Amino acid sequence: MPRSAPRDPPRPSFAPSTTKPRGAPHKVRIIGGLWKRSPLTVIDGPGVRPTPDRVRETLFNWLTYQFGGSLEGLSVLDAYAGTGALGFEAASRGAAQVVLIENNAAAVRNLHAAREKLKATGVEIRQADAVAALGFLAAHGPAFDIVFLDPPYGAGGLQRCLPLAARLLKPDGCIYAESEAYLPELLSDCPALLEPYELLRADKAGQVFYHLLRRKI
Repeated sequence: MPRSAPRDPPRPSFAPSTTKPRGAPHKVRIIGGLWKRSPLTVIDGPGVRPTPDRVRETLFNWLTYQFGGSLEGLSVLDAYAGTGALGFEAASRGAAQVVLIENNAAAVRNLHAAREKLKATGVEIRQADAVAALGFLAAHGPAFDIVFLDPPYGAGGLQRCLPLAARLLKPDGCIYAESEAYLPELLSDCPALLEPYELLRADKAGQVFYHLLRRKI
């Protein structure tokens, strides 16, 4: 497995972005793999902010490199699934098990419709609160290779989820986290939350800060 990322990376120099802050488009598209270009419907609602295409492309390049060139056979958990863009993208690229957690009933119906349309038999959908679901899975399993965390901004979701996610990851497993600020700065008053992790990558697009972390061995 590649080991090129530094153990203590300096804070990235985030250049000013010309990307407009993302809203909630009516469709997003899977950008790679078996279901490439397949559209996913975006429901209107507070906090609905699907990960932009450019960010997803960068993220999955990171993940593909990190896992030796392929996501084939991996297990993935998306704790705030929303449109399912991250989870379905992982399944499209070969992940064998994908669990989508979403608490909004309309979004859950949308996820079921997408799974049926794509015939995504390896995707499991659970309607639940993300923190409660992570707590249950941390206690009862299974473990995952990748956990996606994209909680609503300003609600403390990452602060509650990161300790639980550390218990859910397989050795060398990775977490993708989106936030409204650079993660070490956002968590500067509780740095212990990042101690189980190595920050591999970080970048910014518009108002979105996104990060790839790996569980320390």
